[in-house]
Formats: sequence, structure tokens, C-alpha cells
Amino acid sequence: PPTVRIVHSGHACNVEEERYTERVYTIREGETLELTCLVTGHPRPQIRWTKTAGSVSDRFQDTSVFNETLHIAKILRHQGGRYYCKAENGLGSPAIKSIRVDVYYLDDPVVTVHQSIGEAKEQFYYERTVFLRCVANSNPPVRYSWHRGRDVLSQGSDKGVEIYEPFFTQGETKILKLKNLRPKDYANYSCIASVRNVCGIPDRRVIFRLTNKTASPSIKLLVEDPIVVNPGQTVSLVCIATGGEPPPTLTWSSTSEKLPEKSVVKDGTLTLPAITSEDAGIYSCIASNNVGNPAKKSTTIIVRALKKGRFWITPDPYHNDDNIQIGREVKISCQVEATPPEELMFSWLKNGRALRSSERMVITQTDPDISPGTTNLDIIDLKFTDFGTYTCVASLRGGGIPEISIDVNISSTTVPPSLTVPRGKSPLVVREGETVELECLVSGKPKPIILWSRADKEVPMPDGSMQMESYDGVLRIVNVSREMTGSYRCQTSQYNGFNVKPREAVVELIVQYPPAVEPVWSEVRQGLNRPVAMSCRVLRAHPSRVLRYEWRLGSRLLHAGHFDTRDETEYTVRTLTREGYGEYTCDIINEAGAGRCTFLVTGKAFAPEFYYDTYSPLWQNRPRVYGYKLQWTQMNPDAVDRIMAYRLGIRQTGQQRWWEQEIPVEGPIQKGELITYNLTELIRPEAYEVRLTPITRFGEGDSTIRMVTYSAPINPHLREFHCSFEEEPICMFTQDKNDNFDWTRQSAATRDTKYTPNTGPSGDHSGSKQGFYMYIETSRPRKEGEKARLLSPTFNVAPKNPYGITNPPAYCFGFYYHMYGKHIGTLNAFMKQKGQATSDASPVWSLTGNQGERWRQAKISIHPTSSFQVIFEGIRGPGIEGDIAIDDVTLEEGECPDPPSNHIRSKAPYRATHIWPLCSALAFTLFRGQR
Repeated sequence: PPTVRIVHSGHACNVEEERYTERVYTIREGETLELTCLVTGHPRPQIRWTKTAGSVSDRFQDTSVFNETLHIAKILRHQGGRYYCKAENGLGSPAIKSIRVDVYYLDDPVVTVHQSIGEAKEQFYYERTVFLRCVANSNPPVRYSWHRGRDVLSQGSDKGVEIYEPFFTQGETKILKLKNLRPKDYANYSCIASVRNVCGIPDRRVIFRLTNKTASPSIKLLVEDPIVVNPGQTVSLVCIATGGEPPPTLTWSSTSEKLPEKSVVKDGTLTLPAITSEDAGIYSCIASNNVGNPAKKSTTIIVRALKKGRFWITPDPYHNDDNIQIGREVKISCQVEATPPEELMFSWLKNGRALRSSERMVITQTDPDISPGTTNLDIIDLKFTDFGTYTCVASLRGGGIPEISIDVNISSTTVPPSLTVPRGKSPLVVREGETVELECLVSGKPKPIILWSRADKEVPMPDGSMQMESYDGVLRIVNVSREMTGSYRCQTSQYNGFNVKPREAVVELIVQYPPAVEPVWSEVRQGLNRPVAMSCRVLRAHPSRVLRYEWRLGSRLLHAGHFDTRDETEYTVRTLTREGYGEYTCDIINEAGAGRCTFLVTGKAFAPEFYYDTYSPLWQNRPRVYGYKLQWTQMNPDAVDRIMAYRLGIRQTGQQRWWEQEIPVEGPIQKGELITYNLTELIRPEAYEVRLTPITRFGEGDSTIRMVTYSAPINPHLREFHCSFEEEPICMFTQDKNDNFDWTRQSAATRDTKYTPNTGPSGDHSGSKQGFYMYIETSRPRKEGEKARLLSPTFNVAPKNPYGITNPPAYCFGFYYHMYGKHIGTLNAFMKQKGQATSDASPVWSLTGNQGERWRQAKISIHPTSSFQVIFEGIRGPGIEGDIAIDDVTLEEGECPDPPSNHIRSKAPYRATHIWPLCSALAFTLFRGQR
């Protein structure tokens, strides 16, 4: 079953381990968060990162990351919260670990000023009290301090000053109250916001100058309200500040929250060039100087417009039929949308001549609350001479906007609409993917707009709307799909036609589609001389009456037939031969086409599964090489023929050539059986790509590839501790929090291309460009004399007798160092024992100055009397060419075999590095064992 552990490698300020069973990772806003989930389990577990936080907007699905490493560059404050790593492989319960990420930040503080003036009864003076309120957004909670000039203000230090935290602010802000202002109260006030330098966040300060002229802002708009303009005009809104100290800043806003993109704001004036109807709305000028409440003045811009002209004819309501006949009443209605509505004017023409209201021709305007922008022409007792073209003309008072004219013809041929479906057009039968036209014949004069909608259910039309308009009665649907099968309603619109009960008709659409089958694709693995059964099933089809099925191997027809009452067909190969391997297809066919099931029958073995049982499953060998215990199980070993061998391929990262060898397998492999294979003579610290392929008499099976990466031991033990800094945990070394800067882990392959020349190593101690080492970067902003300290993990010294340590044990402390550059400072090594402060640690080795462009070794015998740490201290020299590096730190029991280096001045002999060639022979040993 899986296990999980979370490690961190980003820019953490602090990590509190297991505080009340909770890990808290503190990071500064804008830094990089990097969390890695280390898992064990076999088969290898699937990993998923998720996040929960106080915000409801953090949806679970949107924040899942399927990767071992969670990387967030330039983290923001809202990305803080609890991060969970979940690993599952189908065995037992999923393993879950979490860590809380606190994002620390501090915004610039803002000071706002409020004043109150009260008249004291029976006394002839005014009391003027001023409140200065300081607010800064932060995490952790901010602390505030107030200064008047250079003097610190505190509660009780001045009788005229009170500093308090109102209950309703929950301590998040400090209020400075100046009671009954005195001359000395007119001064510069500083509010300093501090988070106590956590994460290196500096304090932030804001200054407010209080004078006897300090006042809240006031403004004036030099425009009318409302402003009525024509489209295309340029509108300028002028806002000026009439008061306020300090001088207020002026900003503009609109009802749509954002100002139009083309708008220009300059010195309080808002200019809107080439205005359109979309720019209409309320625009507000806001003045703020953090004294009192902001001042706000607003005006409304109205853009004149006429649009959407429509008409309808209403027959005589006192007759049952809807016909237009002589002697009856008829009403013509005309409607437009006008802005502003009070400027709307209508006029009527008959055959091009002006028409005035009379007893028989009554012109009215509908109440705007009932039907805005509507005019009516009532013709009483229709006569033959009334036949003709009536024109409704809409315009806006003052002009500047094009008129809208609507022509309506009244004649003996003016008849209500009717709708019919042409013969043979319902039901319509089409195949999926074709183009279809649904048709309703519409008659009548004037011919109305036809509205199409679904009649059988409330679902959108093909364009996504609930209704589609058609002027000729035809609804055209391109690439019709099976979901479009159903009833469609065509219906006359009230507008541009008769104001009568809508006429409607229904068209049935039937979409045929080929059978949908399962499985669409399936892989069948089987050994020779065994039976294989395949089954293809119909899920749905239209028409549902399926005609026939055909089984094929490649292009060769194997079997065909017709369906009876069943919805599936089977094909069986009784004894599988080599010729029987291949791709089998089953086509199930109806009138609309065919659905196909595909079966790939193969004798390939399944892929092996590498065993991920430890975080760093390697074993050390000699100093320059390492070994790796490769372990795996075989997925479904009985599914195909017996596995006779594995082909092992291995290549060094970055190389093209694979080294390959076959590993023979004796006897059948059991399910779950753990196979072990030792890789030796791997060059340290290079990484390797390993490929494993099972082989049966069918041939090669599926391959599995994994990386083998060198890493130093994570948990130090005193008999032989060795650290070459190849892994990010750097062997549990830690940075001192009380020095000036940190040591940096780096390799020549990953260093910045802008690195300082003429200093620092060109590779690690072994000469590898990929190998890592630790160094101090002495470029700016580092200064001469600044120190960086690196602390080893704590080593326990066990007493050899129950009464304590009388003869302290000896240990040989060794490391390689690189001190090249004309500005090299000093490298010191200390031993810090239990109970000692870092500053009290005992110096055991020291070296100053340029030692040449090479790695050198130092070895020192040390004699601790209690648990201890070793400390490396790098001191920056007089310039930027002073990088100092260390690598391959060792600690072994016993005195150093070589004469120990001088504890204070070391002249360690140079030892030439030896790089093992890639073509070194690889020794292999195969172990087999039951899991």
C-alpha cells in the first residue's frame, strides 16, 4: 500500500515540523513555492495534489495537479491554504499528507483622517477632535506605531493624545485621537506598519501632514445633467476640485464599472470621443484626499437613438373572423425604440401625403407605461377610397438622427396569415451529418415573420436560442445530429403582420444514425494454442432494426449473419495460432451505416512494474561509483506465454547509445513475485535511464522505463557519513538563520550563464558538469566580511561505558574545497557540541586566500564529548571574484589515516580527480524471490 511524505525545496522562510500534527510552510509573497510528494508503494501509486482554503472559489477540480512536484512561481496571497498530497494504487486506503502554506505580505499603509466639531453647552468655545486611522493589509497581523515628527507617540505619553484599537476592528488597525487640537498638534505624523521582519519583509511607513487647513474634498461638475448628445459626437465632462487639503485626486467611474476603452482622462476631465449608444449611462467624478469622506458628483449621458421599427394590423374586434372588409374598423399600429423617449414624434402619410387626425381617421399615441413608443391609426368604417399605402414616420425632436419610415399596405388583398406544411415534408427522415430544411408554407398579406421552436420539449434550437426567425418559412439545419430528432413548431409572429391569434403548424424530424457499439477498441492478450472469445454489443441505433453483422480478420471475412432478438454477436477462436494474431473487426450494419468493434489479439507480454519501495533505493559502493538494486514485478504473467527472458537496456542521461543485455528467466513467474537485479559500476553522480522488456516466444512485450538517480544517504550514521549534495535535501544540512546570507547548491550544468568569471569551480569534485556542490556567491549585494554558515545534522556519540565518556572517541572529518579567485576570503570549519551556541563553536580548520583553480582535500581528526554538529563558515572577501565551494563531506570513525591538517592553517595536498568512462563494464547479479 502507498505511503506519503512531503518535502519542500522552494523559498521557504520557515517550516514548523509537526506543530500539533500540522506542518506549516511560511513563504513571502512573490517567491517560489515548491513542494515534492515522496511516495512508496507497489504498483507505483498515482499522485494528486489538491488545495482547500477559506475561499469558496477554490474549486476542487480546478486545483488538482497530477505530478510529484507542486511548483507555483511568484505565489500570491490568495494561493495560501492547505495543500494535500494523495497517493493511491488500489491497495488499502489512499495515503494522504497535508501541509499548510502561509503566504506573508505587507502592503503600504494608508492614513485616513476624520474630524468632529462639537459645541460645548454654556461655554463659548468649540472642541475640535481629529482621528487619524492607519490601515495596512498584511499577513501575519500588522503592528502599528505612530510618530509626531521624530517623537514616538504612545498611550499616556501626551494628555492630548489617545491611541486605541476599536473593538470592531479586532486589533487590525490603530487609531490616533488628537483631542481639542493644540498648535503643536499641527505636524507631520508617521504611521509605521510592521510584521516584525518575518520573511525579511521590511517595515512600511506613510507620512501625513496635519495643518490648520486640512479639510475634506469638495468638487464641482461644469456640465449639465443630463447630457443629451447625438452618436458620433465628442463629450467632455469637466470636474474641478473646489476645496480640500491635501489637494484631492480626481477619478472617474461609470455604471458599467469600467470606463469605455476609448475614453481619455486628464486633469479631472473625462473625454469620450465618437460616442455610441453603448457609452450611455451615469458617470461619476470622485475626489479623495484621505480626509473625511470622498466627494462624489454624477451626471447622466443620454445618446439619442431610433431603432427597431415594427408594425401590426388589428382587424375589427367586434367580428369573429380576422378579415379586412369594407364597412369594418381596422387599426394600424407602429412602434419604435426611442432615446430619449420624450423627444419621439410620429407623423402619418397616405400614399405619400400628410395625414391628419379626423373623425374617421383617428391618430393616437399609446400610454408609454403600457406600450412605449407606439402610435395608432384607427380607420373607422373602412371605405374603398381608404385602400392605399400608409406610412408611419418616427423622428426625434431637434433632428440629427435619421428618421424611421414604416410602410403598411391596406387593400382588398390584405388578408390574415395561414400556415401549412407541404405534402411529404413531415415526417422528414434524414441521416446524421446531413443538411435538412424544415418548411412551413405561409400565406397572407403582409407576410409575417415565422418563429421556429421545439414543440416536444423545452430545449434550445440548433443555434443555441429558444426561438429562430425565418422570413421565408424555411428552417435550415446543417450537420444534423441524433439529439435533434423531435417535433418542431412553426408559428406566425405578431409583428410585421396581423395582430391576431398566432397560426402554427408542426414538422416531425427523424434522424437516422449507424449503430453505436461497444467495445469500440479492445486489446486481447493470449498465448498460443489457447482459446479467444470476442463479443460486440449494440448500444443504440436508428432505425433500431439492425440488418446484419460481419466478422473479419484484416480484410478476410470470417463470419456473417443477421441479428435475431439478441443485441450482441460473438466470435470464438478455439485454438490460437501464429496466423490468428492480428486485428479482428465486427461491423454491425443498419440503413444509416455501420458501427465497428475492433479487437487487437496479440501475444505480447504486459509491461513489468518497477518496485518503488524506498525514497532513495540505492546502495553505496566505492567512492566514485555506486550501485542500484533494481526490483520489479511482472504484470499479469499468466496472460500470455511464459516469459523466457528480459532485455535490459541502460544508458547515461544525455547519451544516445543504449547498452543492452538479456536476463534469462528459469521457470514460470508467479503473480506478485518480486525480481531483483543489481546494477553496479554506475558512475557517481551521473543519472541513468533503465529500460526493461519481457520476451516470450511471441516476441518482445511492452517496455517500462525509469530513471536511476544518484543521491547521498538521507539519514546520517556515524560509522560512515558521506554527503556530495546531489539531492535537494542536502543530507539534512541546514542554513544558519543568524548569518548574513546563505550557501547555494549548484552544478556547472545549471548555473546562471551570467556567473562571475575567474572564480568558482567548473564542475563538482569528481569533475562532472551534472554533479552538485555547495558554494557562496560573492557578487553584489554581498559586502566584505559578510558570513554564510552551513550546519550539518546532529550526530549522536554513544558512550562506550555506562558511566559516561572518559576517553572521547575520534572521528575523521573530511571535505573537498575550491578557493579560486583574486578576492577569496576565508573558509572556516567549526565543531559545535550539545549546549553550545553557534558563536561558541570550536574552530577546527581555517584557510584564507586564493588556492588555485582546483579542488583540494582537507582532513581533520575531531574528538567530541557529546552530540555535535560541524559548521562551514564562508566569509566574503574584498571583491566579487571570491566564490568558495565545498563538496564530498565525510565523517568516519577513528583518527584520520593521513597526518591531520593544521587546525588553523590548512595546506591540504592536491588530489587529482579521476572520471570513470561511460564504457565501464557493468556487473549484474540476478536475484529471484517471492514478494
